[in-house]
Amino acid sequence: MKKTLLSLLFLSVGTLAQAQNLLQENFDSFTALATAGWTNTNQSSPLGASTWAQGGGTAFSTGGFNGGATSFTLCNFNSTTGAGTISNWLITPVVSLQNGDIVTFYSRSGGTGAAPVYPDRLELRLSTNGATTVNPTGGSAGVGDFTTVALSINPNLTSTGYPFTWTQYTYTVTGLTGVVPCKLAFRYFVTSGGPDGANSNIVGVDALSIDRPTAGTSDFFAKNFAVYPNPSNGIINVASKNNNAIDAIQLTDLNGRVVKNINANGVSDTQINISDLTSGVYFLNIKTEVGLGTTKIVKN
Repeated sequence: MKKTLLSLLFLSVGTLAQAQNLLQENFDSFTALATAGWTNTNQSSPLGASTWAQGGGTAFSTGGFNGGATSFTLCNFNSTTGAGTISNWLITPVVSLQNGDIVTFYSRSGGTGAAPVYPDRLELRLSTNGATTVNPTGGSAGVGDFTTVALSINPNLTSTGYPFTWTQYTYTVTGLTGVVPCKLAFRYFVTSGGPDGANSNIVGVDALSIDRPTAGTSDFFAKNFAVYPNPSNGIINVASKNNNAIDAIQLTDLNGRVVKNINANGVSDTQINISDLTSGVYFLNIKTEVGLGTTKIVKN
């Protein structure tokens, strides 16, 4: 065995204005999740001993995102044996979702990033079958009704693709028709994982929040703000059409990872330097005292 757990305990957009909270979970007590409707299943091949569990241990020396030493949940490489495929699931209770709802959570890999690094991967998946959702069965290839990949952290299993500090991820719900009973699932999914594999170490998840903005974010943005030039390879300007004060601006990539947080301090017009970002499409989210707006920007 080439991997050793370090004293492991086996056991939002929080700033959204004008939003209705649909689900909040800070993972203060893993045993309480079952009574709240959460389930978990390990479908790794071969099957190992680990499941999703209460946070803790020296791999997360600073504790959870909110500061508690064990106030988060984790999953590790012992989900499988030898050099197997990890597919270990943590599934939410039913939550009724509609397009525009915003899912946020924090995640990180354990340790400091010092060599050796065993790459990790985490998927957020969606089922639209609510209480009748079929959970994954039949081993690591099975996904049950969780056929939609909402986002994937480090999909290519690179040594630098999973952060070693708590990092916020965001998914905006799309593709639904009306209000739909759904379940979400965190899937710790790593090929060539396990104690003898080239990949997999340990990941933590904290501060899950699902929120519904009370105003349509795209419509709100179009009515209240202009962004130019777009596309841009450097500076973009954000200008208020109605002199609304901007409290905060957030940029996320298409995988939901927050790449910039800007405290606008109540100004109505501001500039954002995106020259340091990789070329591609990003979501620009603006929080104001009268609502939340979202639009897409393109970095050349």
